[in-house]
Amino acid sequence: MIHAAFQITIALILAGLTHCGKILVFPHDGSHWVNMNILIKELHNKGHHVTVIRPADSWYIKEHSDHYDCITVDFAVGGNEAFFNIFVSRQLQIRREGSSFWTRLSLDMELKDRFSEMHRNICEMVIHIIEDEKLINSIKNARYDLMLTDPANGGGVVLAHYLTLPLVFNVRWTIHGEAHFTIAPSPLSYVPFPLSMLTDQMTFFQRVYNMLFYHVRLFLYKRIVGPYYSALCSRYFSPDVSYFELFQAADIWLMRVDFVFEFPRPLMPNVVYMGCFQCKPSQALPDDLKDFVESSGEHGVVIVSLGTLVGELPSDIADEMAAGLSKLPQKVIWRYSGKRPTTLGNNTKLVDWLPQNDLLGHPKTKVFVSHGGTNGLLEAIYHGMPIVGLPLVFDQHDNLSRMKYKGVAQVLDIATINEEVFLQAIQEVLDNPSYSINMQRLSSLIKDKPVHPLDNAIFWIEFVMRHKGASHLRTESYKMPWYIYYSVDVVAFLILVALGSVFVIFAIIRYVCCRPCMKTRVKQD
Repeated sequence: MIHAAFQITIALILAGLTHCGKILVFPHDGSHWVNMNILIKELHNKGHHVTVIRPADSWYIKEHSDHYDCITVDFAVGGNEAFFNIFVSRQLQIRREGSSFWTRLSLDMELKDRFSEMHRNICEMVIHIIEDEKLINSIKNARYDLMLTDPANGGGVVLAHYLTLPLVFNVRWTIHGEAHFTIAPSPLSYVPFPLSMLTDQMTFFQRVYNMLFYHVRLFLYKRIVGPYYSALCSRYFSPDVSYFELFQAADIWLMRVDFVFEFPRPLMPNVVYMGCFQCKPSQALPDDLKDFVESSGEHGVVIVSLGTLVGELPSDIADEMAAGLSKLPQKVIWRYSGKRPTTLGNNTKLVDWLPQNDLLGHPKTKVFVSHGGTNGLLEAIYHGMPIVGLPLVFDQHDNLSRMKYKGVAQVLDIATINEEVFLQAIQEVLDNPSYSINMQRLSSLIKDKPVHPLDNAIFWIEFVMRHKGASHLRTESYKMPWYIYYSVDVVAFLILVALGSVFVIFAIIRYVCCRPCMKTRVKQD
């Protein structure tokens, strides 16, 4: 009894010594919020007070929660679920019809315009926050210790700089593309630019393509977002403040990837990897799914999920997929909210939602049919589940190309899929043990860590709060002009010195060699 009381006393003392901070969160909506919400829950469990800023038209971020407070800004950002559903449907339609280059370009330009509009709205939302005197004073008076944001939009970055708060990123993508290319040296000779679908072993022409692809993409990113964020910085700071430098000045970058997934590349000391931080051992399934899975016998189960952006496929594609699935001896759980396919087999169960992590970790699950979202792929790696990939948009093609390169996935074009091709791909992954063996190897690698990625992420967030930043880990190289960063001035100076030395030596030799001739000529005269 005395021992128990002593333990409780020590625990209370330690709890009192723990710094419970106040964290302001400026998230990115959509699937990015799923990751951010996991971090917020864990911060709440550690005793920290979290406040989330959301626009009035947010489609993922709930206004009321038991693990965070909310500041709802009376402003519409746009870029909601309906737009992305329509975009994905149109993308599929264009790919299926084999439409012209100009049609595809038109769709890309439309997407560019919508993203441009979204970033303009985010900047206007930041203006609305700062110039609402009552709102901005309440934020200042709350005395937050830190800003946690997803730099896929720049609102949190600018607001953190305005409030002079230490800045932590929950990141894979920034407004300029993949995060590593913003913060770390990225030699294009062996670091493939994401979306290029290249590996770290490139031929000469692949390296040419990688370089061109990188510079074209960077140009487009800057054209889309640059004018809005530059104007925002000029408005509240000074024309000399580069919006992109504000990104590069973040204290800690919590990267949502792992080198089981990434190719090896140079790092920076303020980059912390927390890939698979959302992964965890599977829990018990709901009763209806549990009974269905257990009824699969020795053949097991195939899981099909194409993410949140695709609730419904064109009917003929859905029918082809359903027909292929119906011929499997396995039971199938398919996350699908569209019209019931006419060819759906008795072995297939359609659900509006499924506990993906728990199903992937179930011993009866054999294959995961996925669109290639990063979260789903990392969960598949964690549970050692081989993949049949059906990429749709954005980074999904590149993600799945990495899985194919590592020998853990078959990748198909969903726009041209038919029953036979789909069935063959699933059977190939089921019957060829190399896919499962390779994925089990990746699983053992991603699990073999001294600290769980979520605990590591929380440690570094608390580290920044304790020390009011982490400037000692951040290089200032981003402030250098490009010609200094790449030592162009040093190389030019050394070349001039070398040329000058050669000239002087040549002049001396010429003088020494020509002097006897001059003396002889004088004597003759």
